[in-house]
Amino acid sequence: MSTAAVRPASLETPWSLPYKGQIGMLCLIAAESSIFTIFVVAYIFYIGKSLTGPMPREILEVPIFATICLLSSSLTIHAAVGALRKGNLAMFRLLWFITLALGAIFLFKTGSEWQRLIYEKNFTISTNLFGTTYYSLVGLHASHVIVGLVGLLTVFLLALAGRVRQEHVDNVDTFALYWHFVDAVWVVVFTVVYIVGR
Repeated sequence: MSTAAVRPASLETPWSLPYKGQIGMLCLIAAESSIFTIFVVAYIFYIGKSLTGPMPREILEVPIFATICLLSSSLTIHAAVGALRKGNLAMFRLLWFITLALGAIFLFKTGSEWQRLIYEKNFTISTNLFGTTYYSLVGLHASHVIVGLVGLLTVFLLALAGRVRQEHVDNVDTFALYWHFVDAVWVVVFTVVYIVGR
């Protein structure tokens, strides 16, 4: 006789449907991952194939500070969700604001890098094949950061208005999945553009 047959029914963990919001977000992340995969593969395929300069090593500066800011924001949003789960609304608002600020700093630094490349180095999307793939890949990521910042700001304003409470933690945690995705994608983009591509 198997042990499963004699296990009391009261010890079995009841099964419940997964939260619909998280399932939807995971599907969105899967679709977005496919798009990023295409752009990353294209970037890797065309590394070193530009017929004219400049080349990545000649003009790209490694965005270490911006990367630290963005990756740190994954820690702060995780801590913010934990604070909301415990009902600590003040800590949630503080950590959520820090996440928003870190994401904004990252986007500002990306914009500053583009300004330097375009106006100081005269390097645009039409300069060469490297320019086309660089601006396409980094721009795709930046657009996702912008969407994330809009979401972060919306939740923060709702929290300030007292509209985000402990019972909303599943919704907030679902949005946090998107922000973690944005951060994880940056690790790939950073590696491909600023390490492998140089």
